[in-house]
Amino acid sequence: MTQVYHIPVLANESIVGLNLQPGADVVDATFGGGGHSRLILENLGDDGRLFAFDQDEDAAGNIIDDHRLFFIRHNFRYIQNFLQFYEVKEVDAIFADFGVSSHDFDVAERGFSFRFEGALDMRMNQDARTDAAKVVNGYTEQQLISIFKMYGEIKNARSLASTICKKRNEKPIKTTTQLKEIASECAPKAIENKYLAQVFQALRIEVNDEMEALKEFLQASKHLLKKGGRLVVLSYHSLEDRLCKNFMRSGNFEGYVEKDFYGNIISPFKTINRKVIVPAAKELKVNSRSRSAKLRVAEKI
Repeated sequence: MTQVYHIPVLANESIVGLNLQPGADVVDATFGGGGHSRLILENLGDDGRLFAFDQDEDAAGNIIDDHRLFFIRHNFRYIQNFLQFYEVKEVDAIFADFGVSSHDFDVAERGFSFRFEGALDMRMNQDARTDAAKVVNGYTEQQLISIFKMYGEIKNARSLASTICKKRNEKPIKTTTQLKEIASECAPKAIENKYLAQVFQALRIEVNDEMEALKEFLQASKHLLKKGGRLVVLSYHSLEDRLCKNFMRSGNFEGYVEKDFYGNIISPFKTINRKVIVPAAKELKVNSRSRSAKLRVAEKI
């Protein structure tokens, strides 16, 4: 029996947002443990199809035995290319949960968390050439500053990058524990854990090229969705949420809003939930990792 390690975040809200109809063609861009996919399948009817993407080889172990499921082990940035392979030009709904799997965080050797001793890896796709160790040991000081500022929103990024460069000159930084010890020297004591999380987040985003992949995915979604089709996204940090919010509102990533002669916003989408949806206290009690989740829903015009 396949082990399910993913507790789907904002499960009911996500399904309601997708507005699924029997026989629909749907994409789950982030299959992971299959939690959301199972719920989608329950609402598709016998003639529906679910195209599930995930680049992580661990996710393949959670494939659901269902003739309606088509599992594609690739990054969601290639969603349009692979749907063309299945001769699918348009779909009725697209779902994405951008959170890193709880399983990945809890497996020490994946290197995603500073809570465990492990190799400094952080690759979601284990076939990728660049891991976190290569970034930490091979990037210039200026490149590291840019990463920590942009992806971690770390205020003392310059000091952190300088410290890392000094330490790596003494010996290569190969483990999560080594990086944690170095970063802790620069962390404000009152928020040390938050600071470490920001450092690891910044490296993970760089290693997996997450922001560019997200942009490519959103652009592809705009073209793939049928008129009236729904885009439902779950994000977990401000960088992702800002991109999604801007794109759903204006059709671009800068948030620049164009208006017609009458003052109406020109956009390929209309937002369904004007106020972002966040987990209720009951869900937070059951699944603490949902605490930073933000759900947004838009409909193709």
